[in-house]
Amino acid sequence: ARLLPQDKLELMQTLRQETGAVMFVGDGINDSPVLAGADVGAAMGSGADAAIEAADVVFMTSDVEAVPQALQIAGETNKIAWQNVAFALAVKLIVMILGLFGHASMWLAVFADSGVALLCVLNSIRLLYTK
Repeated sequence: ARLLPQDKLELMQTLRQETGAVMFVGDGINDSPVLAGADVGAAMGSGADAAIEAADVVFMTSDVEAVPQALQIAGETNKIAWQNVAFALAVKLIVMILGLFGHASMWLAVFADSGVALLCVLNSIRLLYTK
């Protein structure tokens, strides 16, 4: 707060060297350079248009509690995405092995492709119902 845009950018680069990836949250026009330079720039929806344009993420509310909530949603999304990848690869691997030994039919192969994709979509829908 109360820093010039170039001072904010220098401070952000110092923090990046010390800690690694940096997320910057801002709403003003003087935050635009830092939002663009941060690993993840997040603008508050009621902020200046320049800040919204420079940001990677725009929160539609000006409530700071949106930041940890977004991080929680991202974590849940990542977890479900990895579940889907592991499930799809496991089913396809099993069907390929069954196919090598002559025990897999064409319908099983279709299920391993299309059916597993549908199951992964249904698994992802769980995100809509998490609190």
